[in-house]
Amino acid sequence: MGEYDAAVPELEGEENLIAAAKQIVRALGSKRNLTDDAKKILAELGTQLTTITTISENEVDEISDDEGRLNVIQEKIMIWETDQSMIWDLGSSETNEYINSVDEVRKLTEKLEAMCLKDDGEKELLRRAHDILQIAMARLEEEFKYMLVQNKQSFEPEHMSFRSSEEDAGSVVSLGDDSFEESQHRDSVSRNSEEYIVELVHPYTIPELRCIANLMFISGYGHECSQAYVSVRRDALDDFLLILEIEKLSIEDVLRLEWGSLNSKIRRWVRTMKIFVRVYLASEKCLSEQIFGDLGTVNLVSFAEVSKASMMWLLNFGEAVSIGPHKPEKLFPILDMYEVLADLLPDIDSLYADEAGARVRIDCREVLRRLGDSVRAAFLEFENAISTSTSTNPIAGGGIHPLTKYVMNYLNALTGYRETLNFLLKDQDGEDTMSLSPDINPSTEEENAREGACDGSPLALHFRSVASILECNLDDKAKLYKDTSLQHIFLMNNIHYMAQKVVNSNLQSILGDGWIRKHNWKFQQHEINYERNTWSSILAILKDEGNSNSSRTLLKERFRNFYTAFEEVYRTQTAWSIPNGHLREDLRISTSLKVIQAYRTFVGRHTNQISDKHIKYSADDLQNYLLDLFEGSQRSFHNPHRRS
Repeated sequence: MGEYDAAVPELEGEENLIAAAKQIVRALGSKRNLTDDAKKILAELGTQLTTITTISENEVDEISDDEGRLNVIQEKIMIWETDQSMIWDLGSSETNEYINSVDEVRKLTEKLEAMCLKDDGEKELLRRAHDILQIAMARLEEEFKYMLVQNKQSFEPEHMSFRSSEEDAGSVVSLGDDSFEESQHRDSVSRNSEEYIVELVHPYTIPELRCIANLMFISGYGHECSQAYVSVRRDALDDFLLILEIEKLSIEDVLRLEWGSLNSKIRRWVRTMKIFVRVYLASEKCLSEQIFGDLGTVNLVSFAEVSKASMMWLLNFGEAVSIGPHKPEKLFPILDMYEVLADLLPDIDSLYADEAGARVRIDCREVLRRLGDSVRAAFLEFENAISTSTSTNPIAGGGIHPLTKYVMNYLNALTGYRETLNFLLKDQDGEDTMSLSPDINPSTEEENAREGACDGSPLALHFRSVASILECNLDDKAKLYKDTSLQHIFLMNNIHYMAQKVVNSNLQSILGDGWIRKHNWKFQQHEINYERNTWSSILAILKDEGNSNSSRTLLKERFRNFYTAFEEVYRTQTAWSIPNGHLREDLRISTSLKVIQAYRTFVGRHTNQISDKHIKYSADDLQNYLLDLFEGSQRSFHNPHRRS
């Protein structure tokens, strides 16, 4: 026993009890009066005690071997703690040796944890193993981050085939400005285009990054690995947004922006969202899957953590825009934002399909709803602005009012958003929720439906409402003219412009042929009313009313009165304006047919009763003078422009 105690002094507890038990078994076995069953039991007990002793001795040897292994591993791992070099820069030999050492200490730690360690020496060995593993994990985390940073590939969006809406978009101007840009740019990274995946990290480093990630996770350091990845990739994402020149503004900052600056940032947001979601985020998620794909849902959670903050900030910008004043000029940019976000919704749902991305999906839908509400509010404000637009001075010459041009060009530009507006201008049940112009009533709708006036869509009904509001406003503006004839010229010009704008644009398919026919009739009525108001009293001078034997004195008076009235019309109406050449020519021809025919008849009937000196103008002279009307430049009859 003395030699045994000297060899393994640590076995004084359990081992001594086993040895004592074995002596008792031997002592009992030496007795002669034992039955065969008792002898059998004692023999089996002795065998078991011997086996227990053997196992305990083997465990002692194994622990001794593990300590030696740990010493070797510790040396291999700790040598890099004093070396400033990055292991993965030195080549595959060093990296493989380090990875193998870390994996070995991991396995040794797991083995020691599985053993029933009782004395302080064994527990100290386990503690050492844990410390070495922790040091190795910290180094792997550092190497992991270093590789992600050093092997990041630049992403230049300008080299991609996406058009910038900021470069091409038309600008919306204030109400009443007739320089409204008709061709609104509608760019998009369409859903038909394939998802554009770019390599955000050099491909050859992916297997090494995945190896480190797998080793850290299996070693119980998954959280540290994920946080390292999220930290690096989040910084890379911020750098990408800087490349796109996107400022991180709070909602308060956005609300304080001047309209010109805000409009520019909205266009940049529209472009950014398409590239950010369909290219950058798709590539970011792919990278996450490549590195963490073997680790269950880790890749989904990591991707969400990397991108969620920036995604939420971009959505906050959309929310801020929807909160601001709903001015008519904001309608087009907000529609662009709405359409982009609605178009990207399936992509966002796919990118954030798991629980980690639920907040992004929910907020995206909320911002989309707010933008839709803002579109409706801006459209109502547009109608409101038309109805409340007032003028103190009439347009010179009765020409086309800037408001008419603005409204019709505005409506034409909105046709590019036809599907979106049809959806937004009705509620969940498909019923129209926005108030219409008072003249839009069921009977009017039925009448226009019979005439094929419009397609009955919410957009068509609201466009008709806007046109009616505009006409009411034009009626009020016409009253600014004291001359009734000029009132009719003004209304003729403006209603003709409205009708032609519909005929020559996408508005025709929305408002319909019935609307066009109705407004053609309207401007023609104003043309007739102009002729009646201007020329009826003048032509009445030339009527004989059944008495062809007027005295010479009376005939002279009638000629003088006619010439005086004609010259006054000439002086006045040469300053009037009919901008449309065809309309101007039609009215001149119509007027000429009536006036010249009446004049020729009158002169011919009385040519024998009055001398030529009292006939101041020939019929051809008058016809030439009529051709000077409506040019928008007043002429003096004393030195009139005579045509050859």
